[in-house]
Amino acid sequence: MWNKKNYGGEPTKNKDKKYAIFVGRYQPYHYGHIELIKQKLDIGIPALIMVRDIEPDERNPFTAEETASMIRKYHESKGDDVKVIIIPDIESVNYGRGVGYEINEYEPPNNSGVMFISASKIRDSIKNGDFSWKKMVDESLHSDIENYLS
Repeated sequence: MWNKKNYGGEPTKNKDKKYAIFVGRYQPYHYGHIELIKQKLDIGIPALIMVRDIEPDERNPFTAEETASMIRKYHESKGDDVKVIIIPDIESVNYGRGVGYEINEYEPPNNSGVMFISASKIRDSIKNGDFSWKKMVDESLHSDIENYLS
């Protein structure tokens, strides 16, 4: 279980289905991202994954559409209750008090192996032509990553 830090807020008492929101670049989507999102999925809370619409560059080789497609593909194959949307790039995340939801930060446990997954290391591995990145990314996404980068 990941270490959770709450920065305030309580969930609303609405009985409607509520989503946990995750915002990121996901360049590429890897096991660390998956394990983070599973913190909510594993307790029955659906996830809304928001992919920032950024210009592709060396640090961000995938378009927002390619990234969203890979994330959808992975979670659909698992039957996860996940929605993926593309949002404009953001300057900051801000909230007021009493917003009706929790603000949480999750840190992986020291023994998970997930904390050593770095999207930068994955991108460097791909760029250098070695295949160590494949251990950090779900197999279902390997061909997409290779195709998008070719």
